[in-house]
Amino acid sequence: MSLEENYPTIMLDETDFRILKMLQNRANLTTKDLAAKVNLSTTPVFERVKKLEKAGYIKNYVAVLDAGKLNKGLMVFCNVTLKEHTREIGNQFVKDILSLKEVVECFNISGDYDFFLKILVRDMKEYQNFVLDKLGGIKNIGSAHSTFVMGEIKNSYAVPI
Repeated sequence: MSLEENYPTIMLDETDFRILKMLQNRANLTTKDLAAKVNLSTTPVFERVKKLEKAGYIKNYVAVLDAGKLNKGLMVFCNVTLKEHTREIGNQFVKDILSLKEVVECFNISGDYDFFLKILVRDMKEYQNFVLDKLGGIKNIGSAHSTFVMGEIKNSYAVPI
């Protein structure tokens, strides 16, 4: 998978920005609801949304679930350093991380660490098993430093527009 996507370049106007703001707050808005809010008929709004999707401004539509209610209430941030830094080793690490369902976000970062992982598990025991059985099985990890979230203060998926 390439980090660079090939999307057509489009110019956004005020209506496009309004549509994006509304959809990132409530992705299940119907075209009819959007049209009413931006004072257009449904056809041009439908076409604008399709244009925004095709251009890569809208990447996906999701339901944000409550991890605690789904028995995955322990959030852990894990900083990982690789032993070696080659393209092959980095690509293999990424492939291995993508296969771990507990890792819900992964970022390649600069600084003291190479990767920043967000992990959701049930409790400390499940995290211990995850580290020993899964993370520990990934080759070329030099170190992993965990930070446990005690409380979530702000969590927004919205991109500031």
